[in-house]
Amino acid sequence: MINLGLARISRLLADTRLTWRAIHVAGTNGKGSVCAYASAMLRAASIAHGRFTSPHLIDRWDGITINEKTVDKSRFLEIEEEIKRRNRFLAIGASEFELLTATAFTLFTREKVSLAVVEVGLGGTEDATNVLQDPLATVITSISRDHESYLGNTLTSIAEHKAGIVKPGAPCFIDGTNSPDVVEVVRRNAKNLGAGEVICVPQQTKEHERYIWSVLPEESFVPHQRTLVSLAYEAVRHALQADHNAHKVIDLLPAVRETVWPGRLQTLSIKGLTGRQESVLLDGAHNVASAEVLGSYVNSKYRLRNIPVTWIIAASSGKNIAEIMSRLIRPYDDVVAVQYGPVEGMPWLKAAETSEILSAAKEIGVQDQRLVTSTTVREALCMADQISNGRPVVIAGSLYLVSDVLRLLRETT
Repeated sequence: MINLGLARISRLLADTRLTWRAIHVAGTNGKGSVCAYASAMLRAASIAHGRFTSPHLIDRWDGITINEKTVDKSRFLEIEEEIKRRNRFLAIGASEFELLTATAFTLFTREKVSLAVVEVGLGGTEDATNVLQDPLATVITSISRDHESYLGNTLTSIAEHKAGIVKPGAPCFIDGTNSPDVVEVVRRNAKNLGAGEVICVPQQTKEHERYIWSVLPEESFVPHQRTLVSLAYEAVRHALQADHNAHKVIDLLPAVRETVWPGRLQTLSIKGLTGRQESVLLDGAHNVASAEVLGSYVNSKYRLRNIPVTWIIAASSGKNIAEIMSRLIRPYDDVVAVQYGPVEGMPWLKAAETSEILSAAKEIGVQDQRLVTSTTVREALCMADQISNGRPVVIAGSLYLVSDVLRLLRETT
């Protein structure tokens, strides 16, 4: 279960000295992409670094990387068991995420990284990753409504939680598309904590924008990705300067072009599973804001002459499925509803009923003959391929559905 607070993670790490500095990234959407872009630039600079993102996609350890390579399974299990023994011996009662965070941070110390890019799990203030007290820079991506039972149901209340990662002396780079009220909350928290300057990107970094897009092809990135690249650039630039590193960050930017972040506007082949010749689009959009981004992308790339899109949709119970789907689906689309499978390490997660997904599609105006229920993800892929007849297929609604698809594809290779 989700159990916020810093007391347990602090006890787990009491004997572990965090010898590395961090770029700490919070936000509702895009924080994983910022971490991926920043990590790619650090790899290009040959800087020993770690990356910790969540949730994992296939294996529990795949969100932990050292120099862009997933940590070795045996090494992960060895350190994880140490952390679990401490948890049992001291009767700490740590959550699964706290155990995972402690494992990642201990691995970074043991592997002697100098920098780590760390994604917040949930919120910020009381998230286990906020045990970090001396980051080089913090980043806050776009903030929207999600996890409202934990973070509140207004953007400003959610921003209060996210702003909890700002620290004395460290600048905070914030997505400037956030509302003025959200930016003001972060600035007020930074002032109260004696944190470094809060810098809106790209509004306050125009000069650097010219550098970035003189190196990278702007047309290859959709608008929200351009902002995420800029946030990563600013954080890495400051981190390297603060660490007295001589690298010119502009020379590291080409590495961003090689970055593939699974489950975010990812095109892939399912030929091995279905025989389909055409690629499909895989995206973990699981809240209204990310659905708006995905919907806009699909509309610009795939909806030529009102060609129907076939959607494979799964969602977590408790999500505002009707609101999410209204940003994605048109009345002439086809919908295959499915449930994702059990998520390792997160037994409390429950997939929404397929009937709820179909009901939301009906509200949009999708006719019964265009609505299908599938019992497994593999079956859903086959159904979508048959229904689409070569037309676009998009898989969305949950990162856990993304995980199931990627796992299936790995098993077929």
